[in-house]
Amino acid sequence: KRVALAGNPNVGKSTLFNALTGLRQHTGNWAGKTVENARGNCIYHGHHYCLTDIPGCYSLLARSAEEAVARDFICFQKPDAVIVVCDATCLERNMNLVLQTMEISDHVLVCVNLLDEAARKNISIDLEMLSEKLGVPVVGTIARKKKSLEQFLKQLDALVDDKKDLHPYQVQYSPIIEQAIAMAEPLVKARVEGKINSRWLTLKLLDSDPSLMKELKAYLGEDILDIPELTQALDEAREHLSKYGVTREIMGDRVVAALVASAEKICRDTVHFNQSEYNEGDRRLDKILTSRFTGYPVMIGMLAVVFW
Repeated sequence: KRVALAGNPNVGKSTLFNALTGLRQHTGNWAGKTVENARGNCIYHGHHYCLTDIPGCYSLLARSAEEAVARDFICFQKPDAVIVVCDATCLERNMNLVLQTMEISDHVLVCVNLLDEAARKNISIDLEMLSEKLGVPVVGTIARKKKSLEQFLKQLDALVDDKKDLHPYQVQYSPIIEQAIAMAEPLVKARVEGKINSRWLTLKLLDSDPSLMKELKAYLGEDILDIPELTQALDEAREHLSKYGVTREIMGDRVVAALVASAEKICRDTVHFNQSEYNEGDRRLDKILTSRFTGYPVMIGMLAVVFW
C-alpha cells in the first residue's frame, strides 16, 4: 500500500517517518526543510506500506514549490491513504492543511502528534469528537515514543482495508462560489469521475490555477479545457462570479476565509485550554520583541552578539 505523509513544517512528520521506517531521515527545525520526497517501507501485521514523506507545507494552494509538490503527489499519485500530521499545541493552524487534503482525498488519517508537549501546556484534545467532526479517523501520537504508534498503525490498517465509514468534512464556501461550482461541476465530474475529486477540481479550474493544468493534462491524457461544453460551463460560472464582483483575487481570499472559519469551528469544541492564561508569558515576551519601540533595538543587539 502506498501512503503519503503530509503535514506542516516542524510537527514531527520526519520523526514519525523515521520511527515507522527505521530510516534516518534528517529532522530539522526550519520551514521547507523537506525539499524532496523521501521514501521508506513499513511492515505491520501483514500490511506492507511504502511511505512517502512529502514536503512540509502549510496549505495545498500551490503558492510555493513545496505546496505544488505536495498537492501533485496527493492528487496525481493516488496514494491508498494520506496521513496528515498535526501539532497538538496549535491544532487550529494545522487544520487548514487537513481540510484541503480531505477535499482531494477521502482516505485521510489525521495524526495529532506532540501530545506530550500539549499536556505540558495544559492543552487537551477530544480526539473522538474531532474524528466525528472531520468524518475521518484521528489518532494521537508522540512520534519519539514508538509504543504510542501501535494505535496509529491499527487505524492505518483499518483505513486502507476500507473498514472505516468515511464521511469527510466538506468546507462550505460563500453562496456565490457554491453556485458557481454547481454550474460547472456536473460536466467536470463526467470527465474525471473516479480519478479526481470533481468538486475540488472545479474550484481549481474556476481559480484558473496555471500550476495545475500541466500536471492535470499529463494525468488525464487530455486537456479538458479543449472540451467546448466544459469550457462554456466554466465561462458561465466565471461570469456569474464577475456579476457579483468576485474577481480571482477576491475568490482566493474567500476560499481561505472559509477554510479558516471551518478550522475555528471544528477546534472550538475539540481543543480545550485547561489553563486560561497558558500563553500569557509568550504574549508578554511578544510585546517586547515585536514592539515598534523595543523590537528594533533587541534585533540589533542580537545581530551584534551573533557577529561578535
